[in-house]
Amino acid sequence: MSDSRNGEGSGPQDAGPENSEIPAAPDPWKGFRGVCAGTLVLEAIVILLALPIVANLGGGVTWLSGGLIIGSAIAMVLGAGVQGRSWAMKFNITIQVILLFGAFVDLSIGAVGVIFGVVWAYLLYLRRDLRIRMEKGLLPSQQPRTLG
Repeated sequence: MSDSRNGEGSGPQDAGPENSEIPAAPDPWKGFRGVCAGTLVLEAIVILLALPIVANLGGGVTWLSGGLIIGSAIAMVLGAGVQGRSWAMKFNITIQVILLFGAFVDLSIGAVGVIFGVVWAYLLYLRRDLRIRMEKGLLPSQQPRTLG
């Protein structure tokens, strides 16, 4: 016996064109999580590229500045893989705050923190906008789908 409530089964109700020809609507949060993960990977690359700048300017690479740069980059790459978790955005913002305080260690680290802080502020704005548009049903994936 098939259970039609959860979409499983092979009864006649599952054989209609309405179930087989119209693809499922895309998940808008999946795309947003991808953007956040990509931003973290890009930020990890940029912070690692700041390592030679820190080495040549100021006091050079110390265990504190080097540890902050390498530790942040590792945390960002690992954080890119957990963007589906409920605490992911808090994690992302925490890394940004750490980089902003990194200006006390070296100004180059703080500069990267400021630049990507603006990027993450914009991503927070986009997340809010996406949530509002979803609640109002204004996303293209929420519109009635037709064949053809």
